[in-house]
Amino acid sequence: MEKAVKKDRIPRTDSIQELAEFWDMHDSTDYEDELVEVTEPVFDRSAPIEVPLLADEAKAVRELARAQGISKEQLIHEWVKQKLARPKARGSGKRRPAAPRKRAGKK
Repeated sequence: MEKAVKKDRIPRTDSIQELAEFWDMHDSTDYEDELVEVTEPVFDRSAPIEVPLLADEAKAVRELARAQGISKEQLIHEWVKQKLARPKARGSGKRRPAAPRKRAGKK
């Protein structure tokens, strides 16, 4: 009596690296009964947004990124993620207009 060949399970992960390693070592025809055809996009594509900066602002961003050993795009992306991850303070998160400041020496 022959033993059935035990095949590895398809990884359940979002890691492209893990999936690529798995499929580099396995033949998809061995898994046809487990695969499902997907007709819509699986990965979200990035949505580039241009942000005009003054020359000194752009220079400061480049220097900060270089100091951290990352690209300026990665640095700005990290800033955006940090800002979006912060819990909204004060209910709706809308900013209130600043109160007029009193000048020193005037009554």
